[in-house]
Amino acid sequence: MLVIIGYVLVFSALIGGYMMGGGHPVLLLQYNEFVIIGGGAIGAMLVGNPLKLVKKAVFTATSMLKPEPYTKDFYLELLMCFYMLTNKTRKEGLLSLEDLIENPESNPAIFTDRIRADHHLLEFICDNLRLIVTGVEVHQLEELMDQVLETHHVDEHAPVQVIQTMADGLPAFGIIAAVMGVVHTMGLVGSPPAVMGKAIAAALVGTFIGILLGYGFIGPVGSLMSVRAEMSGNIFRCAQKGLLCCAKGVSPAMTAEYMRAMISSDKRPGFQELDDLLRSNKG
Repeated sequence: MLVIIGYVLVFSALIGGYMMGGGHPVLLLQYNEFVIIGGGAIGAMLVGNPLKLVKKAVFTATSMLKPEPYTKDFYLELLMCFYMLTNKTRKEGLLSLEDLIENPESNPAIFTDRIRADHHLLEFICDNLRLIVTGVEVHQLEELMDQVLETHHVDEHAPVQVIQTMADGLPAFGIIAAVMGVVHTMGLVGSPPAVMGKAIAAALVGTFIGILLGYGFIGPVGSLMSVRAEMSGNIFRCAQKGLLCCAKGVSPAMTAEYMRAMISSDKRPGFQELDDLLRSNKG
């Protein structure tokens, strides 16, 4: 929602200010400039990246219109998930997790709908729980998870780089469109001033469109994608801490506390809030 509000504000401020100065918006509708800039930027993106990565970048960019996935409630559900997992292993042993690992839907109290909807996170948790059940050494488990998280970090930031590179190139394509417009204008030397003026205005619009798209629309989306990628990495690090606590046999309450310490301050539940939640679960 904030993305749409931001876009509306950018567009309204620029066009509104332009009209307040006596400008006519119809003069900005130079469709040939959009073709040059947009087509050039998209073509360059296709040349510089594998098609699969381009598709992922477009999908990730459009998903920025959706609300932020990793909210405080999501973290609370994740804390409760590991609290109940460690509690279950203490009472019934590690082997009791086998059925739950193979069929996470069997216990929606542990693996809630929101956690199961995040397939990558669910796969990360279940795969490492399998290793814990098989009796893997804790230091080996930690090293393996670090490698997985490093790969996850690279994968999450690859689409960001695609969009950021496109945003950085748009002003340059705007300049190219402007230069092409100037070349066209030079071919009109000797024409009436009205014709020359219109051609010069069209050329300048190319620079305007390139800068506007790069810094007002595409660039901010790339920045938001980077922020969301870091949020995704943080939720995985939080789950990693819970898995390590489960492997070490840490108490359920301390597991939740260790995980709570991994959460950023704006989403971290308070001590009393978490304690009340754990007590209600005990009841």
